[in-house]
Amino acid sequence: MMIFLLLLFSYITFHLYKLIFQNRAHSCCYMLHYECYKGTEDRKLNTETCAQIVMRNKNLGLQEYRFLLQTIVSSGLGEETYGPRNVLEGREATPVLTDSLSEFDDIAFDTLDALFAKTKISPTDIDILVVNVSLFSPEPSLTSRVVNRYKMREDIKTFNISGMGCSASIVAIDLVQQLFKSHSKALAIVVSTESIAPNWYCGKERSMILSNCLFRSGGCSMLLTNNGSLKGKAVMKLNQLVRTHLGANDEAYNCCIQMEDKLGHEGFLLTKGLTKAAAIAFKLNLRVLVPKILPLKDLLRYVLHTYRRKKAKGGVAPSLEAAGEGLNMKAGIQHFCIHPGGRSVIDGVGKSLGLDDYDLEPSRMALHRFGNTSAGGLWYVLGYMEAKKRLKRGDRIFMIGFGAGFKCNNCVWEVTRDLGDGNVWGDCIASYPLPPLNVSPFLEKFSWINDEGRTDVDLTSAFNKV
Repeated sequence: MMIFLLLLFSYITFHLYKLIFQNRAHSCCYMLHYECYKGTEDRKLNTETCAQIVMRNKNLGLQEYRFLLQTIVSSGLGEETYGPRNVLEGREATPVLTDSLSEFDDIAFDTLDALFAKTKISPTDIDILVVNVSLFSPEPSLTSRVVNRYKMREDIKTFNISGMGCSASIVAIDLVQQLFKSHSKALAIVVSTESIAPNWYCGKERSMILSNCLFRSGGCSMLLTNNGSLKGKAVMKLNQLVRTHLGANDEAYNCCIQMEDKLGHEGFLLTKGLTKAAAIAFKLNLRVLVPKILPLKDLLRYVLHTYRRKKAKGGVAPSLEAAGEGLNMKAGIQHFCIHPGGRSVIDGVGKSLGLDDYDLEPSRMALHRFGNTSAGGLWYVLGYMEAKKRLKRGDRIFMIGFGAGFKCNNCVWEVTRDLGDGNVWGDCIASYPLPPLNVSPFLEKFSWINDEGRTDVDLTSAFNKV
């Protein structure tokens, strides 16, 4: 009964607020354009390149090789993701400052150059700049680096966000949305990427080496405005944004954390508690978001389902698959943009919301083609939808992001005109979706690692024959 009353109150309060305030011009947030980064051919991580990188880590033995093979085979990543230059050049164990700066420059300036060129907007017209890179925060700041490169105005409002994890781009958009309330007719840019170059793990702890298997180079730049006179040029309008933070929970806080292993190798720890934290955060986020986007009849059906389930099963351990059980999100949403953090994340959210293969295809294909690009990942998923010409005027897109902290940040966009730009997918979209593979290319080339009788001694010679 308490859940029912809470949802009913949220539903009434939200729609009253919407009726009174949402028509104010400065409260709107329009997306004018976005550009995702696509690396060069020499930065692709195919099976042979991955083998060379693995073999350079002398801390690994047979069991670690088997774990890596199992992980990469089940990860959902393909052979055309991009890595940082220092890793491709064999310097992952000894990165220098210029590696981090050049990685940022490649991604940020490439996407910003394209953004300015396509929108015909000058860098001097920008009022607000937000840059988010979780694992790299130099001085001067990265925002200052962008301002210097494009000679932006001296009164520009700049914000540098670090440590916010894979859902940081939604955090940045929320910041812009809040700033729009006090800055009318403003233009804002968000640059969202991650620093992989100095954060490649060179130890042997399984919970830390996972990040090497999943994270890849990538990012996105976005142009936003609250200027109503530009809404005709917009591609989307932000309808809702809800942020949930479980930092007060010790297990959630520690499930995804930067640290050193016992031998002093710095890396990123991913624990088994991550899935539990994601489930709790997702469920709490949906409680706030759902009353704002679903019809009342579907909310009542969800409340009744939740009550019956709780009465029948009692206390149930949280799981990502059950977080949205009973919800009919398709009553208010046409497209689902799930953070491509890994196959288990995509499948878990999909099962939770009752999504089919068509709904999950964009996230699965973005993971396969570009890997987990952290905060930039959602925009590769959106790009896939656009390249496939799925996005029609009036459609609503549900973006679902998870990140360290632990955080779940979700938002809903409304498409303002039919979209069909090929973007970074232009040269390969015809090849997607991929047909189901019986054998992963990684497993096909390295299945001998699982041979009985294989020893550490003959691993090097075996790798050299690949």
